[in-house]
Amino acid sequence: MPSYLALGKPDGEGNVPPSQRINLGCVGVGGRAASVIPGLCADGFAQPVALCDVDLNARNIEKNLERYPGAKQFADFRIMLDKMGEDIDAVSVVTPDHTHYVAAIAAMQLGKHVYVEKPLTHTYREADLLMQAEKKYNVVTQMGNQGHTSSGSEQFKRLVNKGIIKDIVKIEAWKSGGLWFMDPSKRINQYPTGEAKPTSLNWDLWCGPKEMKPFSPKYHPFSWRGFHLYGAGMLGDWGAHIIDFAHDFLKLGLPTTIEAIEMADHNQIIFPLISKLAMRFPERGDGLPACEMIWEDSNEKCAPEVSQKFWDGEKSPDLRGAGTLLHRKDGAFVVQRGSHASVSRIYPRDEMMKYKDDLKVPGPKFNHQTSFTQACLDNGTTNSPFSVAAPLTKVLQLGVICQYLNESLEFDPETETFKGNAAANDLLAGPTPRSGWEGFYESI
Repeated sequence: MPSYLALGKPDGEGNVPPSQRINLGCVGVGGRAASVIPGLCADGFAQPVALCDVDLNARNIEKNLERYPGAKQFADFRIMLDKMGEDIDAVSVVTPDHTHYVAAIAAMQLGKHVYVEKPLTHTYREADLLMQAEKKYNVVTQMGNQGHTSSGSEQFKRLVNKGIIKDIVKIEAWKSGGLWFMDPSKRINQYPTGEAKPTSLNWDLWCGPKEMKPFSPKYHPFSWRGFHLYGAGMLGDWGAHIIDFAHDFLKLGLPTTIEAIEMADHNQIIFPLISKLAMRFPERGDGLPACEMIWEDSNEKCAPEVSQKFWDGEKSPDLRGAGTLLHRKDGAFVVQRGSHASVSRIYPRDEMMKYKDDLKVPGPKFNHQTSFTQACLDNGTTNSPFSVAAPLTKVLQLGVICQYLNESLEFDPETETFKGNAAANDLLAGPTPRSGWEGFYESI
């Protein structure tokens, strides 16, 4: 008998006894899940027992099917949970945005821990319901914005606690290029016409609670993110990696206004070619004054200009293709951060050198995915639980509503409703779910 079974503890080769390992049910196996699932299992403390995907011939799916040959395979997560619920401890949800919520809430209602890719949900109300469910079912949760568990997040938190990042009155956030709808030659303003679907794909299950349009390869396997009906555009895709530090550690909460500055080639089928909007957040306490956040995504480089007083010599800082630039009220310096796990820098350099020791911060004990696994085993907590991820997702979805309507909006954080705009308020919950999916949306 192997030592890890005989002794009931991990051996030197990373084998872990079943009693100290969580069983995963994986909803979404190809695409992004090709790295998420092995990431959750990287330390040997998690093992997939069920693999569920609406297309068991999707891109990159063979990697996980071959890696975990003993896991049972399903197309419908509802059937997976019904047949294997007693054998599953935690569920990963790595699917298109519009099906995150239904898979997550179904798992939580059975007492399963859940790891859900970003953005957490496809609508504002779905995010609120998952945050309520987290409290009710008392399960471990984590959204997949992996940079939120990193040396970059630890550093940002320290800079806030030390009063180095304080009195931030303006945040410029940006993402240049990268998704198909940001290519002028690929723009469309009508839904695609139907085409023959792959025989391996269950299109009805792929659409889930949303309207089922005729199948098109413009939706599956990858380009769904550009459609309002199924995705959240660049703001939903990258916003969770770019503004997450500022939103969490500066306690931004919810904005009072969302201003549409530019929505180039706007229509309500796909996201704009260029999006520029401003959100204004009220004062939150000492060192947290009212703050304006400007978001821009563009098919061309859209990083903000840095005032020459923050330059080092004659050269402006290279802000790269994505990030945030934080402005202090006193204008002593600016703080720049990229995305994901990237660390922050201070400009000008002579100001940064004053804080060089505070900028050097070790990373956390576990990474974002293994911290979820360990939290499921009562070893620590997660850094992006739904109590953190849902409020961020709400902000992203308010921006998405602004992009969809191409209107400036006033929002009441107390009532969580738009002022004087019925169409915008309808979008908080989104369209009525398709027949058969309504039960997932009952109040928690």
